[in-house]
Amino acid sequence: MPSARAATTPQTARYQEKREAILDAAARLFSEQGVRGATLAGIAGSVGLVTNSVTYYYRKKEDLATACFQRAIEVFDGLARDALVAPDVPERVLDFVRRYARRLEAMEERREPTIVNFNDIRALPAHQAEQVFAAYTDMFRRVRALLKGPRTAHLNREDLNARAHILLSVVHTMRAWIGNYEPDEYHRVAERVGDLLLHGLPAAGARWQAEDRERDWRLSPALEGPSEAFLRAATVLVNEQGYRGASVDRISARLNVTKGSFYHHHDNKQDLISACFERSFAVVRQALRLAEDSAGSGWSRACAAGRALVRFQVSADGPLLRATATSALPDAAHREWVRLTTHRLTERMASVVVDGMMDGSVRPLDPAIAAQGAIGAINAAAEMHRWVASATPDNVADLYVRPVFEGLLCPAAPA
Repeated sequence: MPSARAATTPQTARYQEKREAILDAAARLFSEQGVRGATLAGIAGSVGLVTNSVTYYYRKKEDLATACFQRAIEVFDGLARDALVAPDVPERVLDFVRRYARRLEAMEERREPTIVNFNDIRALPAHQAEQVFAAYTDMFRRVRALLKGPRTAHLNREDLNARAHILLSVVHTMRAWIGNYEPDEYHRVAERVGDLLLHGLPAAGARWQAEDRERDWRLSPALEGPSEAFLRAATVLVNEQGYRGASVDRISARLNVTKGSFYHHHDNKQDLISACFERSFAVVRQALRLAEDSAGSGWSRACAAGRALVRFQVSADGPLLRATATSALPDAAHREWVRLTTHRLTERMASVVVDGMMDGSVRPLDPAIAAQGAIGAINAAAEMHRWVASATPDNVADLYVRPVFEGLLCPAAPA
């Protein structure tokens, strides 16, 4: 008779193979449609299974989503653990970015399973969201440890938290745009991203200013009054819960008004979320237009736009709608409009960087990647309160924007 091990090994192998296929398909659909948008039936169908086959492994969709998030966190934690072996901060940061680029290349070529984006963690039920956030926080601490060394001994805990958030955010957003390159170019992209993270944009002699003329800019959304209050509340909820999680009931409750009041100002939720995107795009567009029209070098104008936008993020008027909210939009045409507008605004930031390269205030670099990194970090400032609770419009320029534009090794924020 065959041994028990021989009898169970094929079944175990099949079990693991099918489980991995389910996790891979789920990660793709959760990233594309959001946790609330994807269905178990859709996940099952994408790998040729019926829904009952998925529920054999994961009883509920939320259980499957939690497993996907946990697996993605484990991947990032492993990248950070491996990068910690390097002797000092620059080598660790570069190694971390290189390893992630290799992972993205392997995912693109289907040599490694897909990992889910972290957009929709808050769409999980509370107890599962707490579990995932706890694991994410442990991973964040591991990434923060990459930044500890002799060259960063001057940084306090808040500085390190802010810079770890920049590092993770820029690396996360690579996935959204690295597909513009051939997979065999990903290693070159990683070198440029790592160099920008460490050393920023300035040419020799370009000086950082904590504030400039942007203090006089008024980044105001187009609408005021009750509609503006609805837009702010909806923006916060979509950032937290995704498109489907930001229900009319929750938006109304956030403002302590009735659903009737909501429908007095807006025909439906999709129109409201479209207006939220318009509002955020208008603010970014306004900051870039003011930067373009300002005097001074390309370096100073790029920094001014960054400072103005991040100050807006942490002000009472903020935040901006996260770009990650796009994945949960139900309408493909709407998603394409958001993607195209985001691309155009990023190109506009790249144009300011090119101005700096032409006038000598920005060092020679890849302006497209520089703009992607800057816009990604600016967008991620909507989440900064989670890691730097003391961030305010008065201190955020030195605390957060300076390391975005000058690099993670720049001087610390003033006390």
